[in-house]
Amino acid sequence: MEPFKVHILGCGSALPTLRHNPSSQVVEIREKQFMIDCGEGTQTQMRRSRVGFNKVMAIFISHIHGDHCFGLIGMLSSFGLLGRTMPLSIYGPKELGPILDTLLTTFCNDFDYEIKFHAVDTSRQEVVYEDRSLTVETIPLKHRLPCAGYLFREKPTLPHIRRDMIDFYRIPISQINNIKNGASWIDEEGNVIPNSRLTRPADPPRSYAYCSDTCYLPGLADRLKDVTCLYHESTYADEDEDKAQKYFHSTARQAAMVARDAGVGRLLLGHYSSKYNTEDVLLQQAKEVFAESSLTSEGMVVTL
Repeated sequence: MEPFKVHILGCGSALPTLRHNPSSQVVEIREKQFMIDCGEGTQTQMRRSRVGFNKVMAIFISHIHGDHCFGLIGMLSSFGLLGRTMPLSIYGPKELGPILDTLLTTFCNDFDYEIKFHAVDTSRQEVVYEDRSLTVETIPLKHRLPCAGYLFREKPTLPHIRRDMIDFYRIPISQINNIKNGASWIDEEGNVIPNSRLTRPADPPRSYAYCSDTCYLPGLADRLKDVTCLYHESTYADEDEDKAQKYFHSTARQAAMVARDAGVGRLLLGHYSSKYNTEDVLLQQAKEVFAESSLTSEGMVVTL
C-alpha cells in the first residue's frame, strides 16, 4: 500500500503558545506533498518534522484569518531562496487573491518559479485539484469569513497480481497489465484461468478531510460519509459552548457528533483554544460521543 500520511505542523488556534503553533498540515500521498493552511512558524515546524520544502506541490488555504495564512509569504520566499523552479499552485477563497498579489509584488518578485492562484468557491463542494492518484474537493464551512475545508480522496488502484499464480501458469510478463485491468488467461490447452484466481483485490481507497474553522454544522456529516480520517476543529470544551457559538467555532463534543454521524474511521481533534493548559478535557468529551477520537500535536504523523 502506498504511503498516505498527514504531518501535523500546527494545531493551535489564533494565539500561538509555547505548546502549540497555529494551523498547518502537510498531506503526503504517493510521494507527493500538499500543504493545508500555513500559520506563523510553519517553516520551522517543517524543518523539525523533516518535511521537504521542495516537495510541496500545492498549498490549500481554508480562510484568511492570520492563524491560517500568516506564514504563507515567508514560505513562498523561502521556496525562492532555495532555488525552486517547479510551479506552485495556491488554492483559497477569492479574497486571498489581491492580498497575495500585493505580498508577492513586494517580497517575491524575482524568483525563478511560477505561483498560480486558484480562487475556490467556499459555498460549493467541488473538485479543485485532480491528478492520476487523487482528487481534492472543497468542503463548505461556516465561519466569520468565507471558509472551506478540503477533502483528499485517493483514486482506486488496480488489483494486486498474485505472483505465485503468474509463475504457476507461466504467464508472460507482457500480459501483467492486461490482467491487472481485468483480463483472464487462456493456457496452452485452452483452459480459461479467471482473473479472480490471478489477482487479489485492490486496497480500498483512503480519504482525509480537513475541517477548520467552522461552527457546528449537523449537515456537514452528509458531505463526509465514510471518510477514513477526519480532522475537525475542537476549539472549546462544553463549558465554553457559548463562545463557540459566538465566534463560529466548534466544541470537541460537536466535532465528535459530526464524526459519528458521518461514520468516519477516525477523528483528529485540533485548533485548540489557548485558554486550556491541557486538552484532556476535550478528548474526554469527544470520546463520550465517538470512541475513535484522538488529540493532535505538533510533530505527529498520522498514517492512513
